Amino acid sequence: MTTTETRTLAAPGVDLVYDVRGPQSATGGHRTLLMIGQPMTADGFGTLAAHFTDRTVVTYDPRGLGRSMRTDGRSDHTPQQQAADLHLLIEALGAAPVDVFASSGGAVTALELVASHSRDVVTLVAHEPPINAVLPDAAAADRARAGFNEAYQANGTGAGMAAFMAMVSWQGEFTDAYFAQPAPDPAAFGLPTEDDGSRDDPLLSKNSWAVTDYRPDAAALTAAPTRIVIAVGEETAGTYTARTAVATAALLGQEAVVFPSHHGGFLGGEFGYAGKPAEFAAKLREVLDAG
Repeated sequence: MTTTETRTLAAPGVDLVYDVRGPQSATGGHRTLLMIGQPMTADGFGTLAAHFTDRTVVTYDPRGLGRSMRTDGRSDHTPQQQAADLHLLIEALGAAPVDVFASSGGAVTALELVASHSRDVVTLVAHEPPINAVLPDAAAADRARAGFNEAYQANGTGAGMAAFMAMVSWQGEFTDAYFAQPAPDPAAFGLPTEDDGSRDDPLLSKNSWAVTDYRPDAAALTAAPTRIVIAVGEETAGTYTARTAVATAALLGQEAVVFPSHHGGFLGGEFGYAGKPAEFAAKLREVLDAG
């Protein structure tokens, strides 16, 4: 059995809300495990965390997302700011150094955390970090990103998300054939066709472009004492986030480690998007224990 406690850290410019799950009795030997995403909040890690009842698991809502209300007057989401927040959170936990499982944009934040505060983290498992700069077709990836943003700005969330899904499901480099496609129909993806008028979605707006614009400091990362494992889903081979994972691993002089399922492989139905959480958790445990 585990207990869950929700806490708030008053950090500069944000009230950072996080959840601490811990075993009722100590089992010993395991470091605290942070599970982080972006723009995913703590809500996305409930199923995965339930597979690690033998250790303390911490999840959080990044600055300006979910329950973590900003007081800095900004709307942008940057890996540097989020890494600084995580450093303060780890200090507040009094648990350093920790292990980190980081998904998607959270994996980019975690790479920056290691580059800036390497002694905070023993093992980082960075699952499919979406980093355009590591791709051979980086300029085309930037253009594809601009495409779904333009669809969002013109026609709202459904159109933007449909264009985003078309981008992340495309196999291989973004060629002329990709850009020659007609705009995808939101209804074909089960998405709304009406425009609700909002334009502040952290994924579809430009608010999180600093994430995909991030340039990893390979020298700092390879010199860090942290063991870095870049993970890629077995079902995402050839798509955008698989390619960025493989290229990021190559930048660090390693090969990506294959995990079960897809980009959301650890999900157990959160947001209606299920992967293979039991198999994913087993692989994550294997990788963490190997360290």
